Amino acid sequence: MTQTEFLNTVLPFKDKVFRLAKRLLVSKEEAEDATQEVLLKLWNNKGKISNYKNVEAFSMTMTKNFCLDKLKSKQAQNLKIVHSNYQDHTVALQKQVELNDSLTWVGKIIESLPEQQKMVVQLRDIEQYDFEDIAKMLDMKPTAIRVALSRARKTIREELTKTHRYGVK
Repeated sequence: MTQTEFLNTVLPFKDKVFRLAKRLLVSKEEAEDATQEVLLKLWNNKGKISNYKNVEAFSMTMTKNFCLDKLKSKQAQNLKIVHSNYQDHTVALQKQVELNDSLTWVGKIIESLPEQQKMVVQLRDIEQYDFEDIAKMLDMKPTAIRVALSRARKTIREELTKTHRYGVK
């Protein structure tokens, strides 16, 4: 496999690899390092890439495993998930503050979810993968993924509603 063929294969999904790494590791620098490591591993094994049916799913699985290993190794207690890539310049300042606050709360709620539910929410709702791809990446049945996603969304909805109702009876 030539460098051009490799780039044509890998470049379309490298941003997804970065976003998944950032979701898991939070730090932009750590996510960049993880992305670089995954791409380097793919490059070192470029001869075997053609053996995989879905290189993107394989790289996402590699990213997930690399990030989880990194979290287990030393920094698990200090990291949190933050989702802050929403910007809308057309809304009033008060509305924007409320939206940012809600987004922060959603990030905190997602952080409190079990690891499996976090991964399913990230891959389905943020990265927009279909259930079959997620099933391959997480080595789960599509039915189990639907259940985990449903439970995660329900928890997010209930916790967010509870947060917004604070003090209102």
